[in-house]
Amino acid sequence: MDKHFSTLDQLLIRINKKLDFFRTPNKVHTADSPANKVDDVELSADQKQHHAGLMRIDHTGEVCAQALYQGQLLTARSTATRKLLLDSSFEEYSHLCWCAERLEQLEAKPSYLNPLFYAGSFTIGATIGILGDKASLGFIAATEELVGEHLQSHIQQISENDPKSKAILSQMHTDELTHAHKARLAGGWYSPPFIKNFMRQLSKVMTYTTYRI
Repeated sequence: MDKHFSTLDQLLIRINKKLDFFRTPNKVHTADSPANKVDDVELSADQKQHHAGLMRIDHTGEVCAQALYQGQLLTARSTATRKLLLDSSFEEYSHLCWCAERLEQLEAKPSYLNPLFYAGSFTIGATIGILGDKASLGFIAATEELVGEHLQSHIQQISENDPKSKAILSQMHTDELTHAHKARLAGGWYSPPFIKNFMRQLSKVMTYTTYRI
């Protein structure tokens, strides 16, 4: 990597490389997916369609996560905060790949709205970061906690006939709550209720629109 790049530049370049998936999704290899550890089971047409819709929502959620972390990295102030953001974003990128691979197995496509949600999430992340690292970390914790609730709901909707999707979402659920815990330990503020309400409303919009589109 070019020695003339600043530390922040290098972090952003590394994340940008990870986002190759967003540009060329069919070239990503996801050998470490939890789904690879369980056998596939044939699903009914209705189950397949519903599970694909859920995975599409979760895939878009991971696109949003990448955008949020990139936006926050642009405005993060301390090296410690940048490292936490970067470490979490790498795990989120794995989630992105797992969801994409499962969508392909279910013969479904990612949402066509992903670029729109990416742009909006990037803007939110950068704006929150301007308020300071503690606000940024608090926002991560609040968001990841909401994502954990969302994933738990999807896990309950996935049929026992689809252990691959369940394995993916279960590991994602564990990782998201870990990200929230680390952000709190790092000094993240507890976000006021209106922030969580705002994120819940955005989540509803994303869920409703990406289930089929």
